[in-house]
Amino acid sequence: MQNAANKDLLVKIVCDSIIQTVREAGTLGAPGGHLYAALMTYGFTFEQFATIMGSLVRIGKLERRGEVYFAKGGTQ
Repeated sequence: MQNAANKDLLVKIVCDSIIQTVREAGTLGAPGGHLYAALMTYGFTFEQFATIMGSLVRIGKLERRGEVYFAKGGTQ
C-alpha cells in the first residue's frame, strides 16, 4: 500500500506530465479527448480526468478553450 508521500508524488508526476504534453502541443493546443484517451489507457476514469484538468485550469497552469487545452506560463 502506498503512503501519502508516494501518492502526492504520483499526483505531481501526472500533473507535470499533462502540463508538459499540453505545452509541447504548442499554439494549436491539446484536444481534451486525446489527453483523456492517453490517461484512460492507464485506468483513469473520465471523472478523474475532469477533476485533474479542472484543477490545472483553476490553479492557472492550463487554459481551456472549448475542448482544447493550452499551457499558461513559460514557452509554448
